[in-house]
Amino acid sequence: MENKEENKKTKKAKPPLWFQWAMSQQSSSHLVDVGNCPIHYLLWKATSKTKKQGGLLFVHGGGGHSHWWSFLAPFFSNDFEVAALDLSGMGESGHRAEYSAEIRSEELLKVIEDANLGENVFVIGHSFGGLTATKFAQKYGKLISGLILADSPIRPPEINAKRKVRRMGNKKHYADYKTALDRFRLMPEQDCENDFLVQHIGHHSIKEEQEGWTWKFDGKAMHNRRFTEPYHTYLEEISCKTALVYGDESSLLDIKTVNYMTSLMKEGSPIVGIPEAKHHLFLDQPIAFIAVIRSILHQWNNKLF
Repeated sequence: MENKEENKKTKKAKPPLWFQWAMSQQSSSHLVDVGNCPIHYLLWKATSKTKKQGGLLFVHGGGGHSHWWSFLAPFFSNDFEVAALDLSGMGESGHRAEYSAEIRSEELLKVIEDANLGENVFVIGHSFGGLTATKFAQKYGKLISGLILADSPIRPPEINAKRKVRRMGNKKHYADYKTALDRFRLMPEQDCENDFLVQHIGHHSIKEEQEGWTWKFDGKAMHNRRFTEPYHTYLEEISCKTALVYGDESSLLDIKTVNYMTSLMKEGSPIVGIPEAKHHLFLDQPIAFIAVIRSILHQWNNKLF
């Protein structure tokens, strides 16, 4: 009986103070047109009264949205202008007939310009968002100061070619908001002790349509062919600084993948594994993730790498 009561109390417990503080920090919502498609992003203005250190652009993973970062962004907004976008076909952004890393590179560029992030800009991409960002950095690397990949798996082309092509079916609709939220799962699926973060992301992942409640992403944007681009070439040809942060317990980045990606990056690039973190590393260990990203940015801004 005691265990059941303790579990009930845990579920009803308030989120930690750091999360409550982050959610109290105001962001503004914006739209910018990219190839006749509205791209949505959130913006946190730098609060420092002294000289700003630059700008940050956060890029979410497949099927995600800008609110994957909304509990993290305020921890950087003292010194940086911070933006987090919704890639086309996801979140509050518009849908396209066709999607590619090329067009999404333009989305990143336009958001950086529209948000006025400045000249010293760093891009941080998680999972598929990091893959997308490698194409952006290959093409526009001279315009930014650095790229941080967060558990974004880039494998040799012969291994990537063996991936099964997955066709996305029609999205399911649910009768009410609660039912849809209860069906929300992290992909790839994993346990996460910080249920309040999963609930936060799930809340911003669903919308109401005439047929009922469903996911915000466009099924066509989630086709497996998005993984067939030559991301290994993009990573190897990046001219700006690069770093890799990954979960020590990630199901997508084993040590072989980490070593392969390291071989494509410039010598001396930061490679950091976060203990007790899986693929969704900043949900598992949010404070550690913040600390690692802050450290890399500080070192880059002080030219230690």
